[in-house]
Amino acid sequence: MPVKDLFFYGTLCHEPLLRLVLGRDDAVTVPARLPDHEALWVRDNAFPMIRHAPGRAAEGLLLRDVTIEDLARLDFYEGGFGYDLRDVMVDGPDGSVPARVYFPQEGLWPPGAPWSLPDWEAKWAGITLHAAEEAMARFGRVPAEAVRPLMPIFRSRGWARQMAANPAPQTLRSGMTGADVQMTSRDDGYDGFFRIRTFDIAHRRFDGCMTDPVPREAFIAFDAALVLPYDPMRDEILLIEQLRYGPIGRGDPAPWVLEPIAGLVDAGEEPADCARREAVEEAKLELGDLRPMVRVYASPGYSSEFFHCFLGLCDLAGRGGELGGLDAENEDIRSHVIGFDRALALIDSGEINAGPLVMMILWLARHRAALRAAA
Repeated sequence: MPVKDLFFYGTLCHEPLLRLVLGRDDAVTVPARLPDHEALWVRDNAFPMIRHAPGRAAEGLLLRDVTIEDLARLDFYEGGFGYDLRDVMVDGPDGSVPARVYFPQEGLWPPGAPWSLPDWEAKWAGITLHAAEEAMARFGRVPAEAVRPLMPIFRSRGWARQMAANPAPQTLRSGMTGADVQMTSRDDGYDGFFRIRTFDIAHRRFDGCMTDPVPREAFIAFDAALVLPYDPMRDEILLIEQLRYGPIGRGDPAPWVLEPIAGLVDAGEEPADCARREAVEEAKLELGDLRPMVRVYASPGYSSEFFHCFLGLCDLAGRGGELGGLDAENEDIRSHVIGFDRALALIDSGEINAGPLVMMILWLARHRAALRAAA
């Protein structure tokens, strides 16, 4: 049974996204405009909002022949942003017609600059399509309110996929690609802050033959930025210490771990910007020159987690012992400033037992003389 037409002014004017949310390819849309309203970016976010604005008009699309199923799927998706339907009159090809439009809940989102669909499509369309795919996979299983806090996480995973599209060189490695892999997804995994993806996989062997399908699982995480602050004049590095759940799960009686500063790369954020942001949040440290170190998979046998590692050149005089971390993320972090030789000794003793930190200290050992000479 059809219901009242819907007017879209923002990301759902991007037809691939509309098709994904509706779960069908035959939606009928026509150009329309909503008078006395304006579409704006939500400040510091990758989606728009709409508000009353006399004398202005919001351009968009009118979705016709809306079904009950369409409305349920759209309510779920828009509910993930805290948007609800209101009745409006829209100017369409046949004049002014009644329609409904999704408005943000009062006071939920701060308004930003005027909305631009082409600007959004250039940077955010691919990320949003991935996020919408994750969100709509939960349709019929969880309420929209449960999806709302996960939407930034979905976008971060979409951003990681975009960054992964530029692979590492294949000079020693085989020239085989994803086209030499056949995967069939199963539906018995886990979807949350992290994902466990289950699938059957077959791939081309080095002898050219295809393997038989085998069942496997993968831990779908994020890209992270890691930074090791280094003072070449004093030959000191800054480490952080915090409680980690992996050692607890393993049964380690001393689960506080020495690590580099690190954090998840937000959707659309450059890894270097993430490294600088995390240095302030975790160690109250403003970094100077930031040098790329390595870009690596953390554990490629089962996890998508990927590390963008940096060396942060800085002055560490008088530093060490500061407490940092965000209360909103339940972080309790202490920083340590130690000499480089002591860092090597802590690797030898096993007290530094986080692989990324070991890797980054050993990278620094290779470049340390040149960095000190240039200081």
